[in-house]
Amino acid sequence: MRQFEVVSPFKPAGDQGEAIAALADGIKAGDKYQVLQGVTGSGKTFTMAKIVEAVQMPTLVVSHNKTLAAQLYREFKSFFPNNAVEYFVSYYDYYQPEAYVASRDLYIEKDASINAEIERMRLSAARSMMEREDVIIVATVSCIYGMVTPDVYRKMNATVAKGEIFDVDSLMRRFVELQYERNDAVLERGRFRRRGETLEIYPAYMEEAYRIDFDWDRVERIRHFNPVSGEMLEDIDRALIYPAKQFVLPGEMITNSLGAIRQELKERLEYFQKNGKIMEAERLKTRVEYDLEMLSEMGYCPGIENYSAVLAGRKPGESPDTLVDYLPKRHLTFIDESHVTLPQLGAMYAGDRSRKQSLVDYGFRLPCALDNRPLRYDEFVERLDKTVFVSATPGKIEVEQSVRVVQQLIRPTGLLDPEIEVRPSEGQMEDIYGEVIKRIKAGERSLILTLTKKMAEDLTDYLSGLGLKVRYIHSEVETIERVEILTQLRQGSFDILVGINLLREGIDLPEVSFIAILDADKIGFLRSLTSLVQIIGRAARNAAGKVIMYADRMSEAMEKAIAETNRRREIQLAYNKKHGITPETVKKAIAEILTRHAEEADSAAGNTIEVLKKSYNVLIPAQRKQLIKALENEMLEHAKNLEFEQAAAIRDEIARIKNNDGF
Repeated sequence: MRQFEVVSPFKPAGDQGEAIAALADGIKAGDKYQVLQGVTGSGKTFTMAKIVEAVQMPTLVVSHNKTLAAQLYREFKSFFPNNAVEYFVSYYDYYQPEAYVASRDLYIEKDASINAEIERMRLSAARSMMEREDVIIVATVSCIYGMVTPDVYRKMNATVAKGEIFDVDSLMRRFVELQYERNDAVLERGRFRRRGETLEIYPAYMEEAYRIDFDWDRVERIRHFNPVSGEMLEDIDRALIYPAKQFVLPGEMITNSLGAIRQELKERLEYFQKNGKIMEAERLKTRVEYDLEMLSEMGYCPGIENYSAVLAGRKPGESPDTLVDYLPKRHLTFIDESHVTLPQLGAMYAGDRSRKQSLVDYGFRLPCALDNRPLRYDEFVERLDKTVFVSATPGKIEVEQSVRVVQQLIRPTGLLDPEIEVRPSEGQMEDIYGEVIKRIKAGERSLILTLTKKMAEDLTDYLSGLGLKVRYIHSEVETIERVEILTQLRQGSFDILVGINLLREGIDLPEVSFIAILDADKIGFLRSLTSLVQIIGRAARNAAGKVIMYADRMSEAMEKAIAETNRRREIQLAYNKKHGITPETVKKAIAEILTRHAEEADSAAGNTIEVLKKSYNVLIPAQRKQLIKALENEMLEHAKNLEFEQAAAIRDEIARIKNNDGF
C-alpha cells in the first residue's frame, strides 16, 4: 500500500500535537470510539489529516451537507496530493422521490436531475476502493444508501491487456453489459465507439478515455487520450474498465431473480384481490410486468433499485450494502460536526420507510421496495471499525460511548473566543443599529441571527430602509446563491447578513466581528447550548469579535454557553501570555469558502467569456447558439471543479446573451 503522507508547510501547533498523538495512540490500541472536541479555528481538519498519516488506515470522512463536504474534500486533496482523495455525495441537483399521498389520491412520480460530474466522482470513489488502499473518501449521509454488493462490483469489469486475443464483438457486448452506450459519432462519458480496428471507450469515472487498437483479434496497443482534443497521453499495458452506472448486475443474476420477482408479484396480487383492492392489484400488475420485460430484454429498468433486494439475493428486512462495505475491515471514520451529522444519520431510515410503505400499500411497488433503503443508525455504526467524532460541541451520545474526549482548544493564531454581552430585547433594533455602524466604520461585517425566515426577511427590509447594505440567507436560497452571498459579504458588497441557523458549522467568515442573537433566551433547537456555542464560534476568526445576546432572562443554555466560552478564553489567554502571542484576525483568501481567490475567479470567468465572445458573432442566431453551448460547457467545467463563483459568472452571462442584453 502506498503510504499516506501529508504535504503541508505547517507543523502541528498549539495543542494539535497532543490531540494527534492521543487519538492516534487510541486508534492503534483498538479504541472504537473517541471524540475530538476542537474549537473553531483550531485546525481540526489538519489534525484529522495528521491522524490519518499516523495510523495509515483507509479513511471515511462523513459530513452533514454537500457544502462542508466540498470544503473538506478540497482540504484533504491539498494535504494528500499523492493519495486517492475522493468525493461521494448525492448526485442529484434536483430530486423529487416517488410518493403517494393517500388523503389526496395523489401519485408523485420520481423526478430527478443528475449531476454528471458528481456521478463521475462517486464512480471514481468506488473504483479507487477496488484498486487501492490509500483512499480517503469525503462523503455526506448518502453513504448509508444502498449500492451494488462489492463482490459483484469487483467482478463487473472488462479487462483488456496488450497482446491478448479478443473477439471485438464480444468485447463490445461486454461494454453494453456494463451499461456503456455505443455511439460511433460522438464519444462522451459512459459511451464507446468503433472505428475500423479501433475501439474507443470513455469510462464514466475518468477524465480521459481509452483507445484500443486491434490487429485482427489481437490487442496491438492501448492508450489514454483526451476525448475532447484527441491528444494521445500515454501508452499502457492494461485497461480495467468498471461499470458506467452504480447499479449494474451480471445478466445471470438478473435472469435468476426474475422468477422471485414474479412470485412476489403473484403473492401480492392474491393479497389485494382477497381484500377487494382490485385497482391496487391492476396498478401493481401493470407496473411490475413492464419492469420484468425491461429487465429481461435490457438488463435494466427505470427504478431498478426498488428490486435491489431480490436481485442481490437479500432476505426481507436484511440491510443493503453501502459505501462503508467497500472499505476494508480495518479502516478509520471521522464523523465531522457529529452533533449534527449523527442525528441526520439516525433520521434517514424512518422517513424513507414511511414514504415507501404508502407506495407498497396502494399497489405502486412490491414489498421488496422497502428493502431499497438507507441503513438504520445501529446498522451503520456496526459496520465502522475505528471512529472519531469531531465537533466543537459533541453531543451526549458521542461522549458517553467514547473511550476519551480529546480537547483542542488552542488556536495557533492566538485568537480568543469573542466577548459576550447579554442585553434586554427592548430597544434591540436601535442598539443593533449602533453596533453595526461601528463595524461598518471599521471595515468589518456583522451577522444577525433570527428564529424564522419571515423575521429574517422583514428585518432585512427594515435595515435596508435605514440605508444599510444588508442581505438575508435561509434554506429557500439556492446553494450556489448562498456561496455567492457569503463571498459578497466577505468582499464588502454588503455589511450585514441576516440568517437563521445556516451559518453555524464550518463556514469561515473572518471579516465578521459582530454577531447579534435575537430571542437568545427562547427554548428550542436554534437556541440550545450546542447552537449557541456554534453561533458564538462564527465570531472567533476576528480579533475584535463580539457577540450580543438579546434576551429578557438568562436561560440555562445561555449560562452554559457563556461559561464555556469564558473557560476557553482563559485557556487561550494563558497560552498567548506564555508564548508572547498577540492575536490577529485570520487572513484567508475570500474564495476559499469553496474555491480559489475571488479575484482569480472573476478573472478566469471574465477571460473565458471574452475569449469565447470574440470567437462568435452573437448577431447570427446559429453562432449565438454555438456560443451559448460553449459557455455552458465552460460553466459545467468550473462547477465540476467546485469553482462556483466562475460558474455563476458564466451562468449570468449566458442569461444576458439569451435575452439579447447589450446587442
